[in-house]
Amino acid sequence: MERDLTSGSVFRNVIYFSLPYFLSYFLQTLYGMADLFIVGQFDGVASTTAVSIGSQVMHMLTVMIVGLAMGATVSIGQSIGAGDKKRASVFVGNTVILFMGISLVLAVLLLFFVKPTVAVMSTPAEAVSGTAAYLTICFLGIPFITAYNLISSIFRGLGDSKSPMYFIAVACAVNIILDYLFIGFFHLGASGAALGTTLSQACSVLFALIAIKRKQTGLSLSRDCFRPQKKPLGKILNIGIPVALQDGFIQIAFIIITIIANRRGLNTAAAVGIVEKIISFLFLIPSSMLSTVSALAAQNIGAGKYDRAKQTLRYAMMIAIGFGLVVSILIQFIAAPVVGLFTADAAVILLGAQYIRGYIWDCIFAGVHFSFSGYFCACGKSGISFLHNLIAILCVRIPGVYLTSKIFPHTLFPMGLATATGSLLSVIICIIAYRWLCEKSGK
Repeated sequence: MERDLTSGSVFRNVIYFSLPYFLSYFLQTLYGMADLFIVGQFDGVASTTAVSIGSQVMHMLTVMIVGLAMGATVSIGQSIGAGDKKRASVFVGNTVILFMGISLVLAVLLLFFVKPTVAVMSTPAEAVSGTAAYLTICFLGIPFITAYNLISSIFRGLGDSKSPMYFIAVACAVNIILDYLFIGFFHLGASGAALGTTLSQACSVLFALIAIKRKQTGLSLSRDCFRPQKKPLGKILNIGIPVALQDGFIQIAFIIITIIANRRGLNTAAAVGIVEKIISFLFLIPSSMLSTVSALAAQNIGAGKYDRAKQTLRYAMMIAIGFGLVVSILIQFIAAPVVGLFTADAAVILLGAQYIRGYIWDCIFAGVHFSFSGYFCACGKSGISFLHNLIAILCVRIPGVYLTSKIFPHTLFPMGLATATGSLLSVIICIIAYRWLCEKSGK
């Protein structure tokens, strides 16, 4: 259902839009964590590591698809804000054609790169077969992952963040049930986790298609809307590609960190994998701010209400910083019990607690630069988001983690802290870029 986000209380709109997105991201993270949790209850460290590494690769692909879809969300949002529903309909149709083609090509190509991917990840020998099986099944399900994120991006561009929440709720429930069936009952290990994930995504897409038929979107989609057009496709890609690359580089950085951890042994690999899952959960609010700011600011910019767009950014940062401070302080006291939820191995718990105590401070800084990135995307300047992340990754995050892993071989705390320092650099660059953008536009 289309919703006008260009009037009323800005803070209320931020809460109204971000809460369903937060819940949908929570559910998406929950079913990702469910794989790791359930496989940890029925199998050993090798299966846990296989699911951890495999899911990290899939997470990288997913966030890149989501990043590319940001071009659709912003383009549709600006059209809705300007009151041009015909233009919004063209963007919807071209988005569908673009993403379906990408998903099919991507699935076929990746199936040929399963073994090289496992090798590049420096997967411990005990987890190689499980990781390969996990990736093969998940790569086959890429069209379903793409379809879900495609539909969700369209609804968010229309100002509707509730529908995607319902879609992912279906996937979450189905995934947990299938995980217990495939992993607990049939003892399929990492393959069972992948089957649960893929089939649950298929169910989510089916539910979404049924919901679309029953909803009044306010758009009129004709055959002409589904004919590829240069300008709409160009705008979607011009906004989406830098975001996809930005998210891809962030995930590559995390994969490099995983590779560094994997080379320190199975326990370190498992600890880092578990913490990455926990962090993805704790990043729910910071991550939701990016999509919230991009969607709300896009509609307001489309309507020519630039002050409301800036207010959206400010409120999002306030929420992100407040949440980040509370979580960062709290985790210093409960790190070990939190890691212990996913494993009973004492060595893994010790290493995981060290890593997360340093890593958690990233929750504050990431929330700020995520909010800025959403605003830059809404302005059609997503290249700025790509640039600040690339600089932070190449200059601080990767070299920082590598050096700390060498200098401090008996603790993971400095490695975690190095990731947070990278986000701090991003924040500094974002502030400078925001001021430059305001001065240049005069708005």
